[in-house]
Amino acid sequence: QVREWKDEGGKRYMCTGRPGWLTVSLRVGKYKKTHKNIMINLMDVLEVDSERQVVRVEPLVTMGQLTAHLNPMGWTIPVVPELDDLTVGGLIMGTGIESSSHIYGLFQHTCVAYELVLADGSLVRCSPTENSDLFYAVPWSCGTLGFLVAAEIKMIPAKKYIKLHYEPVRGLRNICEKFTEESKKKENSFVEGLVYSLEEAVIMTGVLTDEAEPSKINRIGNYYKPWFFKHVEKYLKANKTGTEYIPSRHYYHRHTRSIFWELQVGTDIIPFGNNPVFRYLFGWMVPPKISLLKLTQGEAIRKLYEQHHVVQDMLVPMKSLEKSIQTFHVDLNVYPLWLCPFILPNNPGMVHPKGDETELYVDIGAYGEPKTKQFEARASMRQMEKFVRSVHGFQMLYADCYMTREEFWDMFDGSLYHNLREQMNCKDAFPEVYDKICKAARH
Repeated sequence: QVREWKDEGGKRYMCTGRPGWLTVSLRVGKYKKTHKNIMINLMDVLEVDSERQVVRVEPLVTMGQLTAHLNPMGWTIPVVPELDDLTVGGLIMGTGIESSSHIYGLFQHTCVAYELVLADGSLVRCSPTENSDLFYAVPWSCGTLGFLVAAEIKMIPAKKYIKLHYEPVRGLRNICEKFTEESKKKENSFVEGLVYSLEEAVIMTGVLTDEAEPSKINRIGNYYKPWFFKHVEKYLKANKTGTEYIPSRHYYHRHTRSIFWELQVGTDIIPFGNNPVFRYLFGWMVPPKISLLKLTQGEAIRKLYEQHHVVQDMLVPMKSLEKSIQTFHVDLNVYPLWLCPFILPNNPGMVHPKGDETELYVDIGAYGEPKTKQFEARASMRQMEKFVRSVHGFQMLYADCYMTREEFWDMFDGSLYHNLREQMNCKDAFPEVYDKICKAARH
């Protein structure tokens, strides 16, 4: 298809032919209508190499599919981003994170090779040792350097359960200190925080295990179980710590059924979804596919949603956590907030720490209806983006982004990316990443 495009004179930019409503991002990209759509229906797990501890997959393989395939073989991947429908391609070209990222980094840091079809129609493999510039430039590039057709991802041995400890913490400083301390401990396989108000949070730490105390097993993924964030809140309300054993696959997809808290908080897609009667009768229908919600949503509803609703992940250095939560509180006032720590290595590419050292960062996820009186989507988010730039943080690119081109390239390091676009003649083949994702560029 790329060669045909070239033979026809390559007049329009190319993009993948997957319709915009199918993506997990709430954004519906307009470019699908104007660009040349290249159909890439590659959705298979290609090879599980136990010797090298690597799994090779095509880009449309989803997290749900991959864990279902690997777990029975005794394997999993180090970073399993939360929602079942997230694809490998999306997690590489965008980004992905999970509560194991304080050990392994972002999803891209667990990948050992990519295979791409470039603008000239050639197929290349890149890794840290071969075509390494391309290997480091691909993450966050949103399909603007080439089409991903396969990826190799590290595997680790799977265990049956996660032994999860819940600890309520009060007082913002205490929350930040406790969360930082737990995130630095490599003996924690998983670290996650749910912040329910400026002064209240539950911090969860987990370890992988094959043994469990039968009385403490909680199969949280069963359809009739309370949504996970509600279950966690019980520990806060009762002001007591607790420990449970959660089957691994249930843990990995613990926020999937309620799409974090999107099905209930603020959006009121299913406000009664946590009601025991609803869960018992209709719980098996949850969650609705995000793609279905987008496909059936009218333009007026979408605009309303955009103005009165926020879905953002901001990645900031751990040392700025307290200041960041305060800023989120003032500009958005959305709770719960999701906290997920990750280690950010100093690799080349669009996203790396300011210094030369690997640094501990945290993803702050805000999903819901802002309660702050003066919330205005564009102005409030521009203020947030300015703050994130000031602490040398990053905004996840699936979300609404209001930055100008200059601000965008102030937040992200474009040096390697722009060099490669020049070298590989991408400029006539693919739009720049900014033009693909930013509101200002998409009018």
